[in-house]
Amino acid sequence: MGASKMGAKTMLSLLAAAGLSGMTFTTSVQAEEPEPMDQEELNRDVENDPYEAFIKAFEAGDELTEADFTAARGVGAKVSHDGLRFSRMPRADLDGFGEWSTHLPERETGPVAQSCISCHSAPYANGAGANPLNGVVDPLHTGDPSKYLHRNTPHVFALAAVQRIAEEMTADLLAQEQALAKTACATGMEASRALMTKGVGFGTLSARPDDARDGTGCVAEFDRSGIEGVDEDLVVKMFGWKGSHATIRAFTRHAAHNELGMQADELVGSHDGDHDGVTGELTVGDLTALSIYMAGLERPISKLELDQHGLMELEPEEKARIQLGEQKFAEAQCATCHVPALKVDVPVFSEPSLQPGFFEEIFPSGHRAADAGLRQGSAVWFDMTKDVPNNHVELADGSTLNLGAFPRTEDGGALVAWYSDFKRHDMGPGLADPVDVHGFGASVWPTASLAGVGSTGPWLHDGNATTLDEAIRAHGGEAEASREAYKAMAETDREALIAFLENLIIIDLDPEEEDEEEHASAAPSGTALSPVAKVLAGLVNAPIPPARP
Repeated sequence: MGASKMGAKTMLSLLAAAGLSGMTFTTSVQAEEPEPMDQEELNRDVENDPYEAFIKAFEAGDELTEADFTAARGVGAKVSHDGLRFSRMPRADLDGFGEWSTHLPERETGPVAQSCISCHSAPYANGAGANPLNGVVDPLHTGDPSKYLHRNTPHVFALAAVQRIAEEMTADLLAQEQALAKTACATGMEASRALMTKGVGFGTLSARPDDARDGTGCVAEFDRSGIEGVDEDLVVKMFGWKGSHATIRAFTRHAAHNELGMQADELVGSHDGDHDGVTGELTVGDLTALSIYMAGLERPISKLELDQHGLMELEPEEKARIQLGEQKFAEAQCATCHVPALKVDVPVFSEPSLQPGFFEEIFPSGHRAADAGLRQGSAVWFDMTKDVPNNHVELADGSTLNLGAFPRTEDGGALVAWYSDFKRHDMGPGLADPVDVHGFGASVWPTASLAGVGSTGPWLHDGNATTLDEAIRAHGGEAEASREAYKAMAETDREALIAFLENLIIIDLDPEEEDEEEHASAAPSGTALSPVAKVLAGLVNAPIPPARP
């Protein structure tokens, strides 16, 4: 989807046209496979023009998500010895040489599809998925259907915000850990502190001094038993329903392997891990492009915001109902975990990441990232508050509004309405997986975002809730009090709360027929960019990121 502009009247006409009757004829046209992205070529592009390198990576990622990969490119896998390439169900029973259960890395599901948007499709490409598209997962290779996990497809819009919030939270928590160690060593006594970042508490951490045996001085021994809602290493992970991946990149190569049978070079090197006779299925540059694309997609929005900008006319009664629902959402303490908005202090996303815990010097394949061209010094980057290519809208007064970008705060940060505290919680036995794969509890989940929730049904991790009301009533564990408060509301108040959630939507303001403009309308003009080395130094040291015009 390009970054074309459109007028408000045009947008409203398109929305109205969605209900027109008439026949539309389509043909099954296979999306052409894009050429592999060369990471070193992308590095040179970054050096020459960082913004154009971002756009190049974004467009390449767009093509990769839409591509219908073929067997010649490596899609699918050797599921069975008799030539089965795809499987909706896990097949731990197929354990002959090269078959499903012998793949490296270990396969959890699939492969099930030829393209990303085969599953990520609602309300449009890159969105969520209906129940028939659910993933059926057997990560422990039990071969027992009663222990299979069911995973509904989430949307992948504006994922830069997710990773940047997690990066900043992690950096803050690690700084608190280091400060605690210094305090313990300076006082010679045990010290403890509450771990708090962006207003979210992650339990407590204690440290006691212990003289190093090699005589180098005091080191601290930590008691991590009081940490809550995050791994003991304090790295906040939000990708995957269980929060098993820290970065878009790691999440993407995992999904590509399992869902598509497309194995990334950085995952398996030159090894044919799925025994389909093809290697080099996804390059390092391909993963960079895919990560940048999902990071740079437009943000979910609300009907209230569209109404505020004159792009959607809400009836006064509907507007009042949504606002009442927001109030009831807070009164029921839903906003305690589904935190409406968090601030990103430095709203610049880079791939690879510049933050410790989010950059892999060694790929899962065992190869050095730098040797494959992935280096922090040549990272592709963009500003989440101004560089997002999609959903540029021309308003009635002739001005242009970038609705795809996140609102910028006065001090240069970004305000992200993600409705999550980025923390894990016990949701009770009713929402538990049949097995505990990750070791922190079968009923424990990171708080799912409500951004775009009005556009992404069915709901919950397994798609088992066919309405938002059902989803709320399924909450238990730490959310039981909020569920009971919701159930105790007057029916009109419950309806208002649901109206508030349905107001949180995903919308495409860049119709395909205007794509010939591509990203020209979003590109800055007439101002030279700072050298990339200065840019990257600024991301690490400056409170406000280097600005693009």
